[in-house]
Amino acid sequence: MHNFRNLRIWHESIDLLEKIHAITITFPGEERFGLISQMRRSASSIPTNIAEGSSRESQKEFKHFLSISLGSAYELFTHLEISARMGYIDDTLKLELMNSTTEIERKISSFRKQLK
Repeated sequence: MHNFRNLRIWHESIDLLEKIHAITITFPGEERFGLISQMRRSASSIPTNIAEGSSRESQKEFKHFLSISLGSAYELFTHLEISARMGYIDDTLKLELMNSTTEIERKISSFRKQLK
């Protein structure tokens, strides 16, 4: 069993979640129950599933939750592209957030492979 509080991927995904909350505040009000909610949910799901998976009895179960976390990162990546195309974020911010998301994806994948 792993202590999620000691995992760098958990801390980095919390940092990303904070950034997502900060930028979605600037989105139009009509996106409150659409894109804003979806982005916040997918960003929140990344560290949440890392934490939940770390409490599981087997590495197999932990890997499953890491897979869910990875899927949420892919979902967030897509929401960032949509946000840029809708004009809610500029290309510089999109690239910064996509790079952060991609780095988290890479680290989650690497960590999953290390688990037996």
